[in-house]
Amino acid sequence: MDQNELKKRTKQFALRILKLTAALPKTDEARVIRNQLARSGTSVASNYRASCRARSRAEFIAKIGTVIEEADESCFWLELIVEGEFLPLSKVEALLQEANEITAIMTASRKTAEEGK
Repeated sequence: MDQNELKKRTKQFALRILKLTAALPKTDEARVIRNQLARSGTSVASNYRASCRARSRAEFIAKIGTVIEEADESCFWLELIVEGEFLPLSKVEALLQEANEITAIMTASRKTAEEGK
């Protein structure tokens, strides 16, 4: 998967996150999750774009590290939605899988960069 495909994939992830957060119930508890997930989920795409503009390998590694953190945080909030029964698993499952896949892809990319390949 090349850089442009990952830019599109992470942007689609952000859009899907925003649609999911809009479907959360309008309770105080869900509002906390909605705000946190919206921030972390959209941050995946914006920070990936920033990593593509890195001026050095070290800067790329640092920025891709932020992408990994935000994708993993998104996994947490998605799991909380399911475990807290805010939405059924069927509405969250595909997005949770995508968050895990993005985390794995970015982790592999960071590892490759750290190895200097």
